[in-house]
Amino acid sequence: MSSISIFKKNPWSWIPTLYYTQGIPYIMVVTVSVIMYKDLGIDNAEIALYTSLLSAPWVFKPLWSPFIDIFKTKRWWTYLMQSLIGLSFAGAAITLNTPNFFETSLIFLFVVAFCSSTHDIAADGFYMLALNEDRQSFFVGIRSTFFRLAMWSGEGVFIVLAGVIAAKTNDPTFSWTSILAIVAVLMIVMSAYHGFVLPKPDEDVPVKSEGESQVKAVLNTFVEFLKKDQIILSILFILLYRLGEGQLVKLAGPFLLDAREAGGLGLSVTEVGVVNGIIGLLALTVGGIAGGIVISRHGLKKWLWPMIFIINLPNVAYWFLAHYQPESFITISTLVGVEKFGYGFGFAAFLMFMIYVAKGSHKTAHYAFCTALMALGMLLSGAVSGFIQEKVGYEQFFIWVLISAIPVMIVTPFVKIENDFGKKKENISE
Repeated sequence: MSSISIFKKNPWSWIPTLYYTQGIPYIMVVTVSVIMYKDLGIDNAEIALYTSLLSAPWVFKPLWSPFIDIFKTKRWWTYLMQSLIGLSFAGAAITLNTPNFFETSLIFLFVVAFCSSTHDIAADGFYMLALNEDRQSFFVGIRSTFFRLAMWSGEGVFIVLAGVIAAKTNDPTFSWTSILAIVAVLMIVMSAYHGFVLPKPDEDVPVKSEGESQVKAVLNTFVEFLKKDQIILSILFILLYRLGEGQLVKLAGPFLLDAREAGGLGLSVTEVGVVNGIIGLLALTVGGIAGGIVISRHGLKKWLWPMIFIINLPNVAYWFLAHYQPESFITISTLVGVEKFGYGFGFAAFLMFMIYVAKGSHKTAHYAFCTALMALGMLLSGAVSGFIQEKVGYEQFFIWVLISAIPVMIVTPFVKIENDFGKKKENISE
């Protein structure tokens, strides 16, 4: 076997880059766009509403996810969508220099969101086809970490770079045009790399149903999902797990940027990037890897409750920041890092729960249903977050974020999970 073949066969050659690439368009659309539009003069309520609506493709992707099962391979869909995402970011970059930049750039970002949601379906399906359950469990922390690495590259490196360019040119429009262009090139390069390196699992073939039309096969994927055990509880759990975070993520950036007289911390764009891209990245990386390791060792069931607390309780850091408005950059960075660690650690449980629900036939489409429900929860909570914050102020808003963790805690005792699910059955030496 050649060294190239060995490289392609090793999951480390593609899992980190695949999930880094998956995270880039998501973080640019959902979070970095918030900073960008805030820097370009759009108000909080409009930002929260319209950037939340950009999440709609992730909500409605179950409508076309079965077609990813039926037509072509997951591998093909993966690198094709990466190319289209790159071209759409290029379009968004051009529109920032037009008079109606807000409306026109939102259109291109919506196309990015649509292609990204389709990419998620294909990439997650490919992950489940290319790895057995043991390896899925082992690499869940790795994939989560690199997805979050992409998020903090967006919130960290790209935002810092935008701030630096704006400071040198005194032109925020040019700085954000440059960032979108960089992301466009990155996505196209990643598409070429994955077209070369992704393995070709034997199971990665179009799903055909004997004696059924394609339309009927598509409908059956929805029916089979709704027939799963405890599906109503599972849907509620998925919708509620990130209820607090869905609101926090839309206002964390504006809070750090807003003037102290408005209840914020008055940081610059560059400082916000440093907070998220250095301390936040380190904390998130440690949390994500640790979450995957403990689930791999002890199973999802044992760690579900601790992870629910760990993903929600650190949000108290934002209340502290809003109440005391500390001026120390180290204090601000540390408290944001505490929240990011909890988020990275607790999110590993959420990923494994969705994999658990998706088990069985049509796992690609069913996992897409789960992530769509997650996106719906984020959309609904995020869309109203700006209006809530403008009514009550930042301090009371972050208290409300903490209270939003209660509903998932009410549902969790009724959710049943197999004792050993996610627990590795043998050592994996990769």
